[in-house]
Amino acid sequence: MRISPSRTAGRKLISVAAVSVALVAGMTTSVAVAETPTAKADTAPALAGVTEAAPGTPAERLIVGYKSGAAEAKSNKAASADAEAKGEKAGENLDFQRRLGTGAALVDLGEKVTKTDVADVIAQYKADPQVAYVVPDRLNKPKADPNDTEYSKQWDLFESTAGMRVPGAWDVATGSGVTVAVIDTGYVTHSDLAANIVGGYDFIADTAVSVDGNGRDSNPADPGDWYNANDCGSGIPASDSSWHGTHVAGTIAAVTNNSKGIAGIAYGAKISPLRVLGKCGGYDSDIIDAITWASGGSVSGVPANTNVAKVINMSLGGDGACTSATQSAITAAVNRGTTVVVAAGNENDNVANHSPGNCNNVISVAATNRSGARASYSNFGSLVDIAAPGGQTSTGTANGILSTLNAGAKTPTSESYDYYQGTSMATPHIAGLVALMKSANSSLTPAQIESAIKSNARALPGSCSGGCGAGLADAAKTVQAVSGSGGSTGGTTFTNTTAVSIPDNGSAIESSISVTGRSGNAPSTLQVGVDITHTYRGDLVLDLVAPDGSTYRLKASSSSDSADNVNTTYSVNASSETANGTWKLRVQDVAASDTGTLNSWKLTF
Repeated sequence: MRISPSRTAGRKLISVAAVSVALVAGMTTSVAVAETPTAKADTAPALAGVTEAAPGTPAERLIVGYKSGAAEAKSNKAASADAEAKGEKAGENLDFQRRLGTGAALVDLGEKVTKTDVADVIAQYKADPQVAYVVPDRLNKPKADPNDTEYSKQWDLFESTAGMRVPGAWDVATGSGVTVAVIDTGYVTHSDLAANIVGGYDFIADTAVSVDGNGRDSNPADPGDWYNANDCGSGIPASDSSWHGTHVAGTIAAVTNNSKGIAGIAYGAKISPLRVLGKCGGYDSDIIDAITWASGGSVSGVPANTNVAKVINMSLGGDGACTSATQSAITAAVNRGTTVVVAAGNENDNVANHSPGNCNNVISVAATNRSGARASYSNFGSLVDIAAPGGQTSTGTANGILSTLNAGAKTPTSESYDYYQGTSMATPHIAGLVALMKSANSSLTPAQIESAIKSNARALPGSCSGGCGAGLADAAKTVQAVSGSGGSTGGTTFTNTTAVSIPDNGSAIESSISVTGRSGNAPSTLQVGVDITHTYRGDLVLDLVAPDGSTYRLKASSSSDSADNVNTTYSVNASSETANGTWKLRVQDVAASDTGTLNSWKLTF
């Protein structure tokens, strides 16, 4: 759901007859994020820059520069013998390859080395006084930015602080071969999108909602969703047309490198616009049929879909539980192989109270602002899967999300671009990422896609009270992971559901999880999901204890955090730890007058 900074009322698009206005409330509550280990130096990650050929990929070769007086600086035989000797000390099989034009030696480390293996070899070279330098033989790729004229304003794609690191994914995939269904207000013609639009459908059956003069048909054009004061309920003010579906579609797949406008996240993908939202919103019945049809299912009276989508974007929502009817449609779509991405909502509330963000088998998306904290309006909670840039225009219009739009207040006029904010804007970031993933690896299932997005996320640069899922999505790392060029596809979860009481202002309690069947070390984004009931969570200190006893601070105490419960997922760099073994969650209440229970916790590798 979007919140418009420039249009009257900024209404929430809903899937029920009643309409409410999306209110944005300020919030400054913060929660501690994962910290570095307190008991053991994380050697390999500390040397990540000098152990990797590319992000997440250990170097297979090293470039060694010897001082001018060293025999190895001139003699290949001496350099070869030195490599063999240092490899023996480090427990690796090193091989001198050739002399570079600068005189440096190129040394091969062999295949399947870890960052720790590389670090051990580097340490041997660095300890030698005859070595001037040792660096990885790094992999370089083209780094040309898109030539779209407004690209510099798309902080959400590339800024180091809170951007989704999209440009790094373009080295691997652009979304080619993937269709994304945007279930929304339809599509208003825009030259920065037109080349990537394929056939969709208008699913609005009620002519009072469709306002296009007819019911369902094959034309998903957006005639405008404006309304007068009180049209959508007593006390609801008038609103101009939102052109919401076109804004969402532009974020996903605006035409890129066309010397105009913006860049789309999956600019090689196609958009199938499905119109379900019109005047005052849209009904569940139409949305359910759109979900079914988009994913290749049959809908009575509607021709077969020739543009079956592998990704569905739903930047919409209503209040209440996920109904059995909606859940049935989503489950069937996922079973057909379509990933369903939905907005968590804009009520600054627990997503558990809002559908379809609370449905099963979806990727529920919270919104972050330009500093990487949860946007003040964004919903939160344990049902949120991931966070993505949604913008926050209260701190400046340019801090919103720029995308394709139309300048018409009621009916379409000239095409334009504008900044919006909302979980509606965060959701297409993830739908675009899914399209990139499917383009890189077409065999991925919806479950594998969700798992990979979570396991390759990074910790939020800012705070998130209430829970923002696995963190801020990292497009580059995720796409590299599923394409086999780095990262972690993740997916294996170990859980302890035995409840343990937490004594008031007492000794720490511990709960154990035995991890088996893993190979190598834990990931650099180990996900630690925690469910604690407590009447004053600021009293709590949480630590993850690795099998060798190393501790990782998850949460510090805070006298200002008076909210209830801890229900969130922390991301921990545990890449120096052996994955298999007994992991523990240590919880201590360090202040008086409040009690609680550790209900469950889990580790996702």
